Amino acid sequence: MVEGSMTQGAGQEPVVRTATLRDFRVPPYAQTPVPPQAQGAHPSPVPHPGNAVVGDEQPEGYTPTERDLPVIRRGDTVQVQTVAEPRPASDDGRGPLFVVGDVHGYLDELLAALGEQGLIDADGNWAAGNARLWFLGDFTDRGPDGIGVIDLVMRLSAEAAAAGGYCKALMGNHELLLIGAKRFADTPVNSGAGTATFQAAWLLNGGQKTDMERLQDVHLQWMSRLDAVVEEDGHLLMHSDTTAYLDYGSTIEDVNDTITATLTRNDADECWDLFRKLTKRFAFRDEGGSQAVRELLTTYGGQRVVHGHSPIPYLLGEVGTEEGEDSSGPVINGPHVYADGLAIAMDGGVTMAGKLLVVQLPLHD
Repeated sequence: MVEGSMTQGAGQEPVVRTATLRDFRVPPYAQTPVPPQAQGAHPSPVPHPGNAVVGDEQPEGYTPTERDLPVIRRGDTVQVQTVAEPRPASDDGRGPLFVVGDVHGYLDELLAALGEQGLIDADGNWAAGNARLWFLGDFTDRGPDGIGVIDLVMRLSAEAAAAGGYCKALMGNHELLLIGAKRFADTPVNSGAGTATFQAAWLLNGGQKTDMERLQDVHLQWMSRLDAVVEEDGHLLMHSDTTAYLDYGSTIEDVNDTITATLTRNDADECWDLFRKLTKRFAFRDEGGSQAVRELLTTYGGQRVVHGHSPIPYLLGEVGTEEGEDSSGPVINGPHVYADGLAIAMDGGVTMAGKLLVVQLPLHD
């Protein structure tokens, strides 16, 4: 593994982002090390309006209805653990394995990243034969074309299967958020820290009106049936860096079946609790982080966890304010390996002028 300093490339034009990026705040407790007792299933909650936060103290309960991502000070330098070029695919008849971090509606960036890896051709069609591709969730919100991203993934799934490979996707917390906003709208839910609704949470976390207008039953059905956890070639793939998955079963099959059943029952409070738990983050960071990863690996199998959800600059604590928002931010050139080498973070921070990561596994050690 090589450590490198990643800075904004010379001559790179500012990246235009949607207005939903503005006014994201970093809670005070997100800027300091997370205490050991906050690790595991209860990492760094997001404050609810009216919950006072003093110093490093975390609010009681958990209601992710506040905006949940920081703004990077443009021009910051981020120290990121990077990896060398990927190894060739194995000779067991299966194609190479790729994973994609959070997309959040940035369709053009996704097409460019997939093209750079040779997974699609110039027309956006599957070009990777028997390659295996996993999306780690969060297709919508914050960016301009979340429904376009879902349509692309659905189409590539069919094209990859026809070519002898596959393109599959995991459930992210923003899929749960969009499903909830469509199904339950302004229905009050028991948030544990005051009244909340899916509609309010969706809007505060970058919900795009155009996505809701274009959302169809086929999209809802597709999202509702996504798995939450899978194991591929010794990699335990999941969206969120949390141990909350353990609340839903002691096997991968149990977790996926339980979450699918929860969405099928269509109960607003039950769906909110699922969304609440899978919006937690930072379980693998700081002291006790590697032990949290080992708990997941011991339960579900695999040698490494690969996740999205928490942008790499956010994981590293390299976050700032909205000052200097009009210029370009730091570039993340690769995944972040941490927690004693047991966890791989894949969210390069495309919503923060970062990079949308598409990476071949396994990574070089």
